[in-house]
Amino acid sequence: MTLVQLRHFVVLAELGAFVQASKALYLTQPALTRSIQGLEDELGGRLFDRLGRRIALTPFGQEVLQRARRLVADAEALKQTGKGLHAGLIGTLRIGLSSGPGALLSTPLMLHMAERHPKLQLQISRGNTSVLVGELREQHLDAAVLDVRSVRPSADLEIAQVFELDAGFLVRPDHPLARRGAPVGIADVLAYPVASTPLSDEVARILIGRFGPQANPDDMVTLRSDETLSLVEAARQSQAIVLTVNAAAPGLVPLTMSPALDATARFGLVTLSRRQEAPALRILREWLTDQASSLTGTQLQNRLRSP
Repeated sequence: MTLVQLRHFVVLAELGAFVQASKALYLTQPALTRSIQGLEDELGGRLFDRLGRRIALTPFGQEVLQRARRLVADAEALKQTGKGLHAGLIGTLRIGLSSGPGALLSTPLMLHMAERHPKLQLQISRGNTSVLVGELREQHLDAAVLDVRSVRPSADLEIAQVFELDAGFLVRPDHPLARRGAPVGIADVLAYPVASTPLSDEVARILIGRFGPQANPDDMVTLRSDETLSLVEAARQSQAIVLTVNAAAPGLVPLTMSPALDATARFGLVTLSRRQEAPALRILREWLTDQASSLTGTQLQNRLRSP
């Protein structure tokens, strides 16, 4: 017994005639007859009474029809589920976001999925880069958007869709250093609490290269957290200075440094190189491309507006 035979049986029962059913199924009438006879032989009973050109369900056939309809419907639903999973329209997508990407992307990503893909289950995990890379390797995540400067090169990791965003020292608009109207030095910055997420060795080298040993994050940073939004909020409500991505700190203003910092944060999509991707990851890749374009375009416009 096959699902094809059961579907033939259901269509024949609904149409009530071999001629109409064979046309609906795109079968010859002899082929449909053989299919029904084979099903009857396997089930051990007649499904139809033949009344000349007409047919009628036997009591046994009526009982079988109810179950056959459920099986055919379940099979069709399973088929549609498979198509949906393959297209990434349903199922589960597990994404890790480190501090900077989390502050920028968590809410927009949830809104996008809620509006465009309501049947897709999105699970966002937040944490530092090393923890999320471990989760990725344990296959608890399908992908992660991370500060790629903090990702150690490895053959099992693939980094794609890298984009850079302006970063610097940011303060509230009424901060004493912001009201100076002149570039400030690192000594000026160190007169206030400095907030930051854990920084990569590469960023630490950039800071020390620009401003000297006193800019070593191990000594300079007095408020450290993996949650960028918490650090930004602390800067909004105090005279703390936060070192972060400009786009993650709406309402704060970047300090003009001397010498100029000219720093960027570099984010990218990290996946396991030898693992078959979750179908829904295509949706994330397309959305991330649009989001990165929007963020980098906004910062370019801001530069053009700057005096």
